Amino acid sequence: MPTGVAIRDPRQQLFEAAERVLLRAGPTALTSRAVTEEAGVAKGVLHRHFKDFDDFLTELVRDRIDRLASRGESLRAAAGTATVADNLTGALMDVFDTVGVAVVSLVIARDELRSRLRALGPPGIPLMGEAARMLAAYLAAERDLGRVTADADVDILAPTLLGAAHLLFADRESPAPDTATVHRVVTTVVSGAVR
Repeated sequence: MPTGVAIRDPRQQLFEAAERVLLRAGPTALTSRAVTEEAGVAKGVLHRHFKDFDDFLTELVRDRIDRLASRGESLRAAAGTATVADNLTGALMDVFDTVGVAVVSLVIARDELRSRLRALGPPGIPLMGEAARMLAAYLAAERDLGRVTADADVDILAPTLLGAAHLLFADRESPAPDTATVHRVVTTVVSGAVR
């Protein structure tokens, strides 16, 4: 006899619940119980789909990284359109949306999660490293088109942009910066490299 209603996509439902908990209460409040209660499912649902809670968190962050990869493709495709500063500003606003900021906090706060993610990918802070590579690839595409100077070191510009933007967004208690503020920072950072 069935014990409940079938869940259409339990992994996605759990990820969305985890994001809501992160946004509401921060990384320290993210527990398996908090996630399953938020999702409205039995605790066993999480353990049926993931080896343990750190495996769940790893997949949550990897899901976010996959979304970032998709964003990176559209950013590279935007090379040659709009302005370089406008494209970079849009990308940074996406990277540091409210969920992105919360996920970065989660990665920084949990040693085991960071360790598991590093074992699966390149060195550096997971998610932030992928974001830096996304920005560098876009800047390289713009350099190839001549809109960024030939001598611009895109591998330095990208993390500089990312770090400057992260400082704007890092305080979860304050309102997020507006697009104009992020644009002003981007314009300043890339001023010597954009034609």
